[in-house]
Amino acid sequence: MDGLWQNDEKTVAVYKVVVKFLEADDRAGVERYALARGLVRPDRLPIAVARAGDGNMNVALRLTPSGGRPLILKQARPWVAKYRDIAAPFERTLVEAAFYEAVRADPIVSGRMPSVLGVDTDNHVLALESVDGAGDLTSIYAGRELPADTLADLLSWLAALAGVAVTLEQRSIFANRQMRALNHEHMFRFPLKPDNGLDLDAITPGLKEAARELIGDTMYRDAVAALGRRYLADGSTLVHGDCFPGSWLQTDDNGVRIIDPEFCFLGDAEFDIGILTGHALLAGAAAERLEQIAASVTARRLDAERVAGYAGVEIMRRLIGVAQLPLAYGLDRKRALLHRSRSLVLEPGRALA
Repeated sequence: MDGLWQNDEKTVAVYKVVVKFLEADDRAGVERYALARGLVRPDRLPIAVARAGDGNMNVALRLTPSGGRPLILKQARPWVAKYRDIAAPFERTLVEAAFYEAVRADPIVSGRMPSVLGVDTDNHVLALESVDGAGDLTSIYAGRELPADTLADLLSWLAALAGVAVTLEQRSIFANRQMRALNHEHMFRFPLKPDNGLDLDAITPGLKEAARELIGDTMYRDAVAALGRRYLADGSTLVHGDCFPGSWLQTDDNGVRIIDPEFCFLGDAEFDIGILTGHALLAGAAAERLEQIAASVTARRLDAERVAGYAGVEIMRRLIGVAQLPLAYGLDRKRALLHRSRSLVLEPGRALA
């Protein structure tokens, strides 16, 4: 990232281009930006500006014009918004915009995603429709049931996504190598490093000792590394890349909507459904929901062992890695899930039964 850090907290020079950073506490600046981009009419001022969601990666703002419909502005930074010391690809919102463009012609896929209102390539801003009456589904970690019809919609969406045709030009964009490298580090490597500096006991007392078994298990680490190599290898299927409850919005009357495809890439179709499976297990989903997922894997003729492997890795990284979840349970259940992770990775046939 040569050229970074001509920075006054509002702008940053990147590649010798001055980028305007949008902030929730700078309503006047956001208004000027929205007017200049034609996103809001002058007669709709003032605009109410608030943070949209609790995402880690980007700054997302909800703009509510006076007497108008709200919209979302999503802007990348050259770092992870929640963890400024972690560098991240600045182009990620532009890759996300390419995903929306690629799926636009498929009514099943695009119909469950917000509409794109504008793309600002200079400032790395994506303007999106605000989904009315929606909240994400992270509440399932605290005991809320994942409804069968919601899961059916998610599984149908993933099946349709796997059939989206990608042009030659888009293939280059969807290599998304920098974002994959970032995710690879935090999914397949960092949590299993003995000296990574993460204080697991500050998260849950006793978790460090519970993690030690996996960290010291050579067979497990080797199997995770092999899955990591598959993740980094180029494939042919367009993948959302972060298919977890924070990317699922439950609306009052239009079912589930899917957001945040910035980690998208061309790879294994098993990846997305594996991540979904991992989060179903982390949330303690009923056996019927797991059977519903397994039926989709079978119907799509996916590699069930690969799905299980990705699910196991996702469980591990969410319990002993940086990307923590709002989990309401304690050490005993986390220890049991770490054992489940090992089974999913090393004995996937038995573990899925």
